Amino acid sequence: MDTDYSIVVTTYSRDKTGSRIVGALLAARLAACIQVVPIRSFFTWKGKPSRAREKLMLIKARSGDFGEVRKTILEHHDYEVPEIASVRIDRVSAAYLRWMDEVTRRRGSRRRRPS
Repeated sequence: MDTDYSIVVTTYSRDKTGSRIVGALLAARLAACIQVVPIRSFFTWKGKPSRAREKLMLIKARSGDFGEVRKTILEHHDYEVPEIASVRIDRVSAAYLRWMDEVTRRRGSRRRRPS
């Protein structure tokens, strides 16, 4: 089934940073699901080969909310240049798509406060 969703990818090394990003995205209903996987990264930073133990965060979100997801990550991230990349989900099961629709806010809609 075609979708209007993406997986937004970021990495971080400090658990506190990851917790702040996850909490903010879920509270704002910008993510249906967030998965975290430990990884080893190899890269060039400031002209020198580098490596780090990081965590890869996979954020399932509405494609149209990418700007807000990016802004939220930047507000809570401690990296000078965090990775923030988006990969379109072009096919997904109908049941999973319905669930993502239910738990993420619609663009332009106001969130109601729970009573």
